[in-house]
Amino acid sequence: AHTLRETERQVNERLAGMKIDFQAMAVASNLFRAATAVRNHLERSVLAAHDLSWSAFVVLWVVWIWDEVETREIAAEVGFSKATLTGVLNTLEKRGLASRRRSQEDGRLVIVKLSAKGRKLMEQLFPLFNQQEQFVSSVLDATTQKSAAEALRKLTEHTEAAQN
Repeated sequence: AHTLRETERQVNERLAGMKIDFQAMAVASNLFRAATAVRNHLERSVLAAHDLSWSAFVVLWVVWIWDEVETREIAAEVGFSKATLTGVLNTLEKRGLASRRRSQEDGRLVIVKLSAKGRKLMEQLFPLFNQQEQFVSSVLDATTQKSAAEALRKLTEHTEAAQN
């Protein structure tokens, strides 16, 4: 595997002479690479010990935060297809962490709720997860953390607005 710096040098060399916005490219590619590195770190350092994939964790997180949530909303929030979400929910249900039921107002809608076991898991797991979030962000001082979070928020909102 090449380091980030090696990759950036090679990209600059390969694309030299092309009319490319290198700064925009660096923002997008470093965002992707950072997201992948953080995700892999969190999976290895926290989630693997609880036999959870990243996908299962983010679904648990969304349902934990919203208490009861419709599957379309979960899929949109976590960026999964409905098919992927169905597979994750099947696994969570088999493990007794979540349940699905039809909406009483509209039988076409499916509502997801955590079980007591799922809530207990998240209450125990999230402080450990947050310790690793602290580790990941510890390379930045508090002011830079705040600026980075705001910059990422702006990128997210801008890109999501373009999709609607």
